[in-house]
Amino acid sequence: MQNNNKSYKIVIIEPSMIISTGLKKLIETRNEFEVVAVVADCFHCLERINHLNPDIIVINPSAVELKKRQHLEELFEGVKDTAFVALVYQYIDPDILKQYHTTIDIADDGDKITQKLLHSIDALSTPADLLDKNELSEREKEILISLAKGKINKEIADLHHISVHTVITHRKNIIRKTGIKSVSGLTVYAILNNLIDINEVEGCFD
Repeated sequence: MQNNNKSYKIVIIEPSMIISTGLKKLIETRNEFEVVAVVADCFHCLERINHLNPDIIVINPSAVELKKRQHLEELFEGVKDTAFVALVYQYIDPDILKQYHTTIDIADDGDKITQKLLHSIDALSTPADLLDKNELSEREKEILISLAKGKINKEIADLHHISVHTVITHRKNIIRKTGIKSVSGLTVYAILNNLIDINEVEGCFD
């Protein structure tokens, strides 16, 4: 997603105007980046962010609604090939940070921020190497359990209040991480990893 002029479009999501303004100034001292939007939260600006389709979203995880913090890809399913960078200056649950390609500390200087932002772009092409990405997320485990119970994509989407497209994305990630393509194989995987009891499986093997 690299442009020929100013390379990467960035959206900053940060409730503090002082912090977001300072970060924007630091980022824009480098020709590699262009900050195309600064917003206080993502809830009211998702449509605008999707329209901008930035290369990088720098986001304070606290700006995300609590129940959605562990489902970042679902929240921003409208953007494509976008790196997520966490802006951290207070304690954030490590399980939440696993979803991000990298983190920026508020104490980082301009050079370090630049390095981390460029790393986040590089990380998009090698997602399996990021933050132990072979481990299933909690949402992926939920999807896997539903698959093992014989539910189809539409049923899973309705059960978890997500789109069918998001279910398909989760299924692709589960296949990539486990190396198992068949539902029967995934069912055995779920049983062996104590995600589901064998008595809950309703004869859904291929």
